[in-house]
Amino acid sequence: MRESLKRKIIQVCQQKIAQKGDAVGVSFYAFFVNRNDDPELLMEAATWWIQTHGLDHFEKASKILLLVEQE
Repeated sequence: MRESLKRKIIQVCQQKIAQKGDAVGVSFYAFFVNRNDDPELLMEAATWWIQTHGLDHFEKASKILLLVEQE
C-alpha cells in the first residue's frame, strides 16, 4: 500500500473514532471523495480491503487502524 493511502486511512479512522467512538464502522469508500477522481488508488484500497484481508464492507475503524499500522 502506498504511503499516501496509508496516511489517509490512519487520519480518517482516527477522526471517525474521535467523533463517534471506538465502535464506529467504516468502509474503504470513507477514504475518498464522493466522486471517484483516482480510480487506481480506489482499486488499491479495495484490493487491500477485500483480497488481502477479506474484510466485510463495513468494519470497525479501530480494526482498520490497527491493520494499517501493522503494515
